[in-house]
Amino acid sequence: MCYLLMWNSGEKMRIRIDPHTLERLEERGATEEEIQDVIVTGLTIPAKHGRIGKAKVYDFKKERHGIYYEQKRVEVFYIIEENVMVTVTVYVFYGKWEA
Repeated sequence: MCYLLMWNSGEKMRIRIDPHTLERLEERGATEEEIQDVIVTGLTIPAKHGRIGKAKVYDFKKERHGIYYEQKRVEVFYIIEENVMVTVTVYVFYGKWEA
């Protein structure tokens, strides 16, 4: 498990990246820094089962699995337990999005 710190409305809040999320970020092409950034600065997206969803598009401009992609969209789903943001999973999509 990994703990990261962030400022939320002037208060310090921890982000715990769950082991499942760590496994998924490696296989899907995200980083721990991107997960933290998405939670702090990403746009809110629909989420189910009491979770919170955030997403952010990043410039990618390289190949993944032999295909060139301009951008990647990182989506993070998390819950808040006792003032700690706990990630549930991360999804990464590759392509091109409108600004």
